[in-house]
Amino acid sequence: MDKSLLKQILLDNQREVECHVVIPREIDIDQFNCYVLVGVRRSGKSYMLYHKMQRLLASGVDWSNMLYLNFEDERLVGFQTEDFNLILECHAEMYGKKPMLFLDEVQNVEMWHKFARRMADSGYSVYLTGSNSKMLSGEVNTTLGGRFIAKEVYPFSFKECLDAKGIAHGELEMMGTESRAAIVREFNDYFLHGGLPASINLPAKQDYITSVYQKIYLGDIIARNKITNALGMRVMLKKMAETVCRPISFNRIQHILSSVGGKLSLASVIKYVDYCEQAWLLLRLKNIKAVLAEKESNCKYYFIDNGVLNLFLFDKESMLLENAVALQLFRKFGHDSEADTVFFYNDGNVEVDFYVPEQSLAIQVSYSISQATEAGRATYEREVGALSKLPKVLDCQRRVIVTFEEEGRIDDRYGDIEVIPFWKWALID
Repeated sequence: MDKSLLKQILLDNQREVECHVVIPREIDIDQFNCYVLVGVRRSGKSYMLYHKMQRLLASGVDWSNMLYLNFEDERLVGFQTEDFNLILECHAEMYGKKPMLFLDEVQNVEMWHKFARRMADSGYSVYLTGSNSKMLSGEVNTTLGGRFIAKEVYPFSFKECLDAKGIAHGELEMMGTESRAAIVREFNDYFLHGGLPASINLPAKQDYITSVYQKIYLGDIIARNKITNALGMRVMLKKMAETVCRPISFNRIQHILSSVGGKLSLASVIKYVDYCEQAWLLLRLKNIKAVLAEKESNCKYYFIDNGVLNLFLFDKESMLLENAVALQLFRKFGHDSEADTVFFYNDGNVEVDFYVPEQSLAIQVSYSISQATEAGRATYEREVGALSKLPKVLDCQRRVIVTFEEEGRIDDRYGDIEVIPFWKWALID
C-alpha cells in the first residue's frame, strides 16, 4: 500500500466520524481496553465506534491519539497483513503519538487477529468490528487469547427505535392514551420493518432493507464462500423463512428443496446453513431436551431482523412475532454457539418456544390467545397447556405468553402465567 494514500484515507475517515449524528446504544464498551464488536452488516457496529470516538473528541482527546480505518473503503482493496504496520507508521509520521486503534470490518484482511493480538500485547487500546459470526466470543478467545471482549451488536431493539425517533416510553407514557398510542403505532412499523439503524427514519424502508439483504446474500454469503449454486441457496433461504418457529433438520431442508426442484446434497445444505450463520443472517436455537447430535442438527432458525424476514413472507404475523421475541432474547442473553444461553424445549409431548436456564424463564409466543373462536380455544389450550406442564420437568420461576396486543394473567397450580404484548414486554423486561 502507498503511504500517501493511507494518510489520505485516515484523514477522510476522521471527517466521516465527525459529521455523523449517532444514536447511543445500550451496549457498554467502556469497561475494558480491547473489544470486538460483531454482528450482521448494517447493524450499527460502525456507529458504535463513531459514538466512542465522538465522546473522546468531546472530552478533549484529539485525532493525534486515535486512529480509525474502515476496511470497507474500496481504496483499501489489496490491503495485506503486512500492511497493518504501515498504518502505525503513517500515524506516527502524521502525529508522533501512540494511538487508540479503531478498525472497522477488519475481518476483510487475512490474519487480522495476529495484528490485533500483537497490539493488545503492546498495550494499545483496540476496538474492532466484524461481520462474521466466527468472531464470536468462543472464536475470539481462541484467536485472540482472551485479550479481547466480544460484544454482539444487533439491529435496533424496539426501545432503541423509540429513542432514535425521540418517542418517550417510560411508565407514564405507557399508561397515557395518546402517548401509548404513539408507542403502539411505532411498534406496528418495527414489527414489519425491523430495526436496521439506517432505515428507522426512512419513509419507504423496504427498498433499503432489500439492498442490505442483497449485500449480505451476494457479498457475505455467495461471493465470500464462492458458491456456484446461487439458486439453491436462494430457494433454501426462502424455505427456511417459511419454517421459522418450527424445528427443522438438515435432512428435512434437503427434502423440502428436492420437492420444489432445488437440488442440494446433504453436505451442501449443512455448509450453506453454516455460511448463513457466519454472515449473521440466520441465528440457530437448540432444543435443551435433545441429545447432543440432535441438538446440533434439528434446530430452529431465526432471521437477524424482522424487516429481512418479512421480505420472504406473506401474511405471516405469528412468524414475525416469534422472530422478534427470539431477537430480543438474544440481545439480552447473548447468542454464542460455544455457550448457549437461550433454548427451546420439545420432548415430543410438550413444546415451549423459549427457555432461559439462568433465569428459569419459559416463554410462549402467540399472536392471540383469544378464545372467541374454536381455533382460538385450541391455541389457548396448546400454549397454556405447555406452560402448565413444563414445571414438572424444568425449573420455571417465571412463565410468560408474549402476544401481539393481549394482556392479562392466567392462574394454574404453579402460580401465574403472564400474558403481555410484545411492545410492552420489550420495553419493561
